[in-house]
Amino acid sequence: MSENQQAIIRTGGRQFRVSTGSVLRVEKLPVEAGATVNFEVLLVGQGDAVKIGKPLVSGAKVEAKVVSHGRGPKLIVYKFRKRTNYRKKQGHRQAYTEVKITSITG
Repeated sequence: MSENQQAIIRTGGRQFRVSTGSVLRVEKLPVEAGATVNFEVLLVGQGDAVKIGKPLVSGAKVEAKVVSHGRGPKLIVYKFRKRTNYRKKQGHRQAYTEVKITSITG
């Protein structure tokens, strides 16, 4: 039954469409690797049986296991103003948490 069950979760100000076994990178979570986390469920369903939350689905639960923490690729932020001798170069690496969805109930 839970083979093709899917859900839409909200974390870190973004929404993700997930199914059991999917691995995704979310904003860094303050938990250690190997821990279990629960997410806010906005929609859960399988086939035509879909429950839509207002805003959250009551009783629905998406559990995930934290696989690892890391940092994304380096992005260069370059600011420039013409004719004023203003140049500013800055690098940025976004921190993330990689999670694997273990179960979807709802």
